[in-house]
Amino acid sequence: MIRWLIAIFILVPALEIWGLLTVGRLIGAWQTFALILLTGFIGAFFVRREMKKVWNYARQQMNRGQIPAGSILDGICIFAGGLMLLLPGFVTDVVGFLLVFPLTRPFAKVGILYLIQKQMTKGRGRTIYRP
Repeated sequence: MIRWLIAIFILVPALEIWGLLTVGRLIGAWQTFALILLTGFIGAFFVRREMKKVWNYARQQMNRGQIPAGSILDGICIFAGGLMLLLPGFVTDVVGFLLVFPLTRPFAKVGILYLIQKQMTKGRGRTIYRP
């Protein structure tokens, strides 16, 4: 796991810098800066809108006595997507938008569920119970 994190912390910034320089050469520095700001504002708008929807749906499920597991996974995806949209760069913006949009979010939810199940079958899932 630590190897993956090290690889991500090296490759993602390198890809972002390459992307920013490439786009800057194509459209100009100020336009690239404006595009980064624009994706941030648009991303914040979508994150806020989707979180309201997910929060309301989770509240309805809890009022009916259901466990809002799907809504929790949606919230995790939206939160991660929002964090990605805060980072400057185009690669993280694309991944962030994919996590925030409701049409592409189910693919990420399947991946998260797979990782959770994999960790639990290895016995790495921890719960804390205090009466």
